[in-house]
Amino acid sequence: MTGEFVKLGGVAHHVVVEGAGPVLVLSAGLGMSWFDWDPVVPLLTAHRTVVRFDRPGHGLSGPAPVPPSAAGEARRIAGLLDALGLAGPAAVVGHSVAGFHAEAFARLYPARTAGLVLVDSSIEERARPPAAPALRPALARAAAALLCRAGVPAALGPALRRATVRAARAGGGDPAPRELVRRCYGTSRVLRGMLLENATYGSVAAELLYLRRRLPLPSVPVTVVAGGAGGPAWTARQRALASALGARFQLASGAGHLVMLDAPGVVAGAVSPTPPLPATLRGESS
Repeated sequence: MTGEFVKLGGVAHHVVVEGAGPVLVLSAGLGMSWFDWDPVVPLLTAHRTVVRFDRPGHGLSGPAPVPPSAAGEARRIAGLLDALGLAGPAAVVGHSVAGFHAEAFARLYPARTAGLVLVDSSIEERARPPAAPALRPALARAAAALLCRAGVPAALGPALRRATVRAARAGGGDPAPRELVRRCYGTSRVLRGMLLENATYGSVAAELLYLRRRLPLPSVPVTVVAGGAGGPAWTARQRALASALGARFQLASGAGHLVMLDAPGVVAGAVSPTPPLPATLRGESS
């Protein structure tokens, strides 16, 4: 399913809405696309209205006009829900760096938050604002321009996407259709978006720490899901994040960073524990 396009801030955002019931927003990590949630969505649409979208410079959305920020990404989620006419509270699932965005949404829009799930979320316990915040985005744009002029996206983009997915999984390759991978990752738009988001990672992390000190989480269910293949040190950090947020912790045993591909049932269960999931899809929790 390729969905529709919603314009926000002059940028066409690619959005896919499926199912019926309470609203659930899925936001994938850096460089990922809406179809990376494909294994999870069928487990949820019978009892959830599932919204997945591509951030600017990702998937099929338009180019990123400005560097991302935690508050800006929270506003983006709120704006998309408004544009789609989904005014009620929504549960938000953020994977990897999108965990920053999902948590920022919950803190900035508590009345619009029904739940929060962080899937192998990025963690930066001591992030600080950069001394020259405009420098890294400028360098990222310059690097992107050089790579695009050299034809790197068309020549190497799809192959790099597939290699990255294989490396981020505990086992298995990239299940995404080749046509969609070429359509997204063979473009200069996606390369530019990825480099820009990567360049602002530290500043977004620092901004989230600022929000944590000043704005509490709403009294809603919060779950931290960790990919067990990340190792004991990574699991310990994810447990510490859950403790700091007062969240339930769930370990997806044997899953890599792309938990939604390796253990989709664990992600679906973290969002909606009922109805029961098949035993083969359940993960280990503690």
